[in-house]
Amino acid sequence: MSRLGKLPIKLGEGTQAKIENGFIVVKGAKGELREKTHNLVKIEIGDNEISVSVSNPDNKSERALWGLYRSLIRNMVQGVEEGFEKKLEINGVGFRAAVSGKKLTLNVGFSHPVDFNLPEGINGAVEGNVITISGIDKQLVGEIAAQIRKIRKPEPYKGKGIKYVDEVIIRKVGKTAVKGE
Repeated sequence: MSRLGKLPIKLGEGTQAKIENGFIVVKGAKGELREKTHNLVKIEIGDNEISVSVSNPDNKSERALWGLYRSLIRNMVQGVEEGFEKKLEINGVGFRAAVSGKKLTLNVGFSHPVDFNLPEGINGAVEGNVITISGIDKQLVGEIAAQIRKIRKPEPYKGKGIKYVDEVIIRKVGKTAVKGE
């Protein structure tokens, strides 16, 4: 038995779910998400809750799909109700960021500013040296935050670069001059 898979997913006020053409569609206050379903997983939509099950819970691959689809659907419901966000911090002298429309402009120590186009469904905001990436799709928010971080990864000596706000950079000791004997 999948411990996570057997838990029902509660739908909030104004959130609707339906299955159409092999996709599960979840609509809420913030938008609509859709995910392709697997033929081994049964999804039942009841009064204000969704339950996920499989025909053979003793099969290891079906158990894995059971928990996976329950988590995917739960993330969809949470996304259309509340949304997701990731915060990135820029550290370095002269490093800064600005958002104009769907374009994030980063000045992070290169000879030129780096322009990053935010995809549809993703919003960006900059406050001081903190970039906030938000949206309803958890996977897309995490992927975009990782791509922005990859532009200038934090280095271990001074900690300059782009890092997640809750990330801890393990610092290395720099070179030390050898003292004469």
